[in-house]
Amino acid sequence: MFKILHTDGLARRGEFHTVHGVVQTPVFQNVGTIAAIKGAVSTMDLKEVGCQVQLSNTYHLHLRPGDKVVKQLGGLHKFMNWDRPILTDSGGFQVFSLAGLRKITEEGVSFNSHIDGRKIFMGPEESMQIQSNLASTIAMAFDECIENPAPYKYVKDSCDRTYRWLVRCKNEMNRLNSLDDTINKEQMLFGINQGGIFDDIRVEHMQRIAELDLPGYAIGGLAVGESHEEMYHILDVVLPHAPVDKPRYLMGVGTPSNIIEAVARGVDFFDCVIASRNARHGFIFTRNGTMNMKNQKYELDTRPIDEECGCPACRHYTRAYIRHLFKANEMLAMRLAVLHNLYFYNELMERIRKAIEEDRFEEFRRENVEKLSQRI
Repeated sequence: MFKILHTDGLARRGEFHTVHGVVQTPVFQNVGTIAAIKGAVSTMDLKEVGCQVQLSNTYHLHLRPGDKVVKQLGGLHKFMNWDRPILTDSGGFQVFSLAGLRKITEEGVSFNSHIDGRKIFMGPEESMQIQSNLASTIAMAFDECIENPAPYKYVKDSCDRTYRWLVRCKNEMNRLNSLDDTINKEQMLFGINQGGIFDDIRVEHMQRIAELDLPGYAIGGLAVGESHEEMYHILDVVLPHAPVDKPRYLMGVGTPSNIIEAVARGVDFFDCVIASRNARHGFIFTRNGTMNMKNQKYELDTRPIDEECGCPACRHYTRAYIRHLFKANEMLAMRLAVLHNLYFYNELMERIRKAIEEDRFEEFRRENVEKLSQRI
């Protein structure tokens, strides 16, 4: 399913074959949490800005419209009119970040909905059943998202339980994929490495989950408050123990510079809400750094956001106009800015892939890591 086409140092240029199409890696997954990108962006728009994979969330879609409703409507692909791969997050992060009171047991987690307060139980089997109803291309394993920092013993015990949950996820997905009424019988399960910032726990956990021979592996529990240096250190420590012939997914990351540094360490998949969330507030990514479109200095600026960009916003509108839309609280401001940032991220991945192919990734890294993180 995953083929490495070329390497440049530890950076990998690959292809991931799925029932919904081939993904060119490294890839950034555009986050459409509730089957939509915030900012009035359609699935037709996503194709125009180069999106390969869309990510949606198990927890949110289970609450509304309900995963059984989505299944009755033919699955997430038909529901949202998207014929390319979809990855569904397991809901674990949302259970631990959004739910107020919750109780963790060996069976799973009991918690209250953040929408209406109703009691919900979610464990490995329930998460797999919800994701099977959604019929996504890739389903993520149900895991505990550990607070950072957390005591060593708690992290160790949590990782042991997360491993046991992963075995249950695998068994349940195999069962679900064999049922006659399952929409996507080729649904794939990615395991998630946890362990906080403890090197030995991270390594041991990765070694154990690697033995399960899953289609892909994620590194979770990062980008949750630790420094960039700590995150890069964990990647340096853990990735040598991840299967070479399977895609590696760094969850919830991140900035353009984070992505470049993680690719340099061998990561293939990324996702982050920062591209669309920042855009909705007027914070824009460009090849020369970030800019705030609400700044007074753009009031009479007739240039596009980024003169090197081919997105719909840059092809047709000026900085002055988009700034005016933001100041006037027009919805079009958010839409144009989100389109730009998603285009930027997808094009960044294309530039990374090309640099790896041409054995000049280190040069690309040196030229862009600091530049992309500066404020214009």
